[in-house]
Amino acid sequence: MYRRIRDLREDRDLTQAQVAKMLQMSQTGYSKYETGENDIPTSILIQLANFYETSIDYLLNQTDEKKRYPK
Repeated sequence: MYRRIRDLREDRDLTQAQVAKMLQMSQTGYSKYETGENDIPTSILIQLANFYETSIDYLLNQTDEKKRYPK
């Protein structure tokens, strides 16, 4: 999971600081999500999935399909 959120960020040429700002948290706090030092709360997973337009299952390595599920 941690690799995926880093890869998604890098694919969009974003810094950790930029994503952290969007999540209204510190860069250090966000960095700990990418390294796996801290577990990612559900609320943050939802925000990341919405931001990257993907599913939470993709973020959690439950699928390799990046697309969101249809509503």
